[in-house]
Amino acid sequence: MAVGIKPHVHHPKACPLFRLFSRQQPEASAPVADDVRAINCTADDETRSLASPEDWLLDLFGAIPAQAGVSVTPATAMRSTAVRAAVEAIAEAIGGLPLHVYERGEDGARDRATDHPAYVLLHDDANDWTPATSFREQLTRDALLHGNGYAFINRDRDGLPRELIRLRPDAVTVELDALTSEPRYRLNDGSGQRYLDRRDVLHIAAPSMDGVKGASPVQQCREAIALNIVMERHAARLFGRGARPSGILRFPGKLGAETAKRIKASWQAAHAGENSGGTAVLEEDGQFQALTLSSVDAQFLELWQHSILEIARIFRVPPHMLFELGRATWGNAAEMGATFLRFTLDRWLKAWQGEIRLKLIAPDDRARFYAEFLTDDLLRTDLGARADAYGKLIAARILNPNEVRAMENRAPYAGGDKFQNPNTTAGGAANAA
Repeated sequence: MAVGIKPHVHHPKACPLFRLFSRQQPEASAPVADDVRAINCTADDETRSLASPEDWLLDLFGAIPAQAGVSVTPATAMRSTAVRAAVEAIAEAIGGLPLHVYERGEDGARDRATDHPAYVLLHDDANDWTPATSFREQLTRDALLHGNGYAFINRDRDGLPRELIRLRPDAVTVELDALTSEPRYRLNDGSGQRYLDRRDVLHIAAPSMDGVKGASPVQQCREAIALNIVMERHAARLFGRGARPSGILRFPGKLGAETAKRIKASWQAAHAGENSGGTAVLEEDGQFQALTLSSVDAQFLELWQHSILEIARIFRVPPHMLFELGRATWGNAAEMGATFLRFTLDRWLKAWQGEIRLKLIAPDDRARFYAEFLTDDLLRTDLGARADAYGKLIAARILNPNEVRAMENRAPYAGGDKFQNPNTTAGGAANAA
């Protein structure tokens, strides 16, 4: 007997998590809401009590110590300035780029589908407490650090999306259904487990090793990240605490223990910390000999710079965006933006657009509606170059003046919707056409 597939329409009684986030039935959501609050409380308590965890516990939580001697987790990785710069460069770009839902017209044109239920969630507010920009930024950050960013899609009785609510990555497990091989999402809520249908979870994944869930760049490349963390710590000790002396005090005769101790204390009090760089006054015919940067110190700095380049490779971010400018070849802003878009952001933009198509647009509507990021700001040049390009596009009748004004955030004017070449006379053939 053939088994038909029913349309996927939610009912509040069939989905406990729907009751948790439903605005229509808040009284039914209390038990599940308590469970979710318990998840957060448990996570906070564990964080406070695991200041010095044992190796077996680190292994249990996926924080296996690297060869450099430090454990690398998403939290510890973000203490690295290079990792933070790389992650924020991508996450902030995804959050900041405009994202619209469009409807295809019969004549090939497209219009913003502001009435589509997904438009407000992606462009304005994901829910009552999270702006869409912050939501997209956080989910991308989750994917970069944990390998996966998850959000629960809260639907109304008709199955239309009404809210997008972030789920903690460590509280979600992706499994494959034994019968259909489709992914399903297990939510661990502290008191038990809940399964979410794949159509109810927006899943932004990092590059995957199994095609189901993303692989965390932090865990996959923890050795390189650990090296960068160790280098930063060593630099802090080396320079911050005076592990490397800036010079040597020389005296002609032999100093007694008390005299040497007194001179050392006096020198540190006068020139250490905030007092460094002042005028030195020496006693006992003393001389100060400054120490230059040794070859070992120079190699340390080179290795530190190399570790920053390794972080850039992990996240596929141009080194200059991590402010590593040793080998920078400067072009204009548009060239740098195009490089960042092509080699870094493009993969993440397509991941977002693909998930939106599968989860937030009904199958019957996918031929009409689609979501797309606007990347014009990344390719934006200086005013002179833009004016020259706009002039050529208007003359070629590719854009009209009002379209150009809209791109520059300026109001339209009467008659600006005409496609004509301003370089020809009013009676010329171009205008006559």
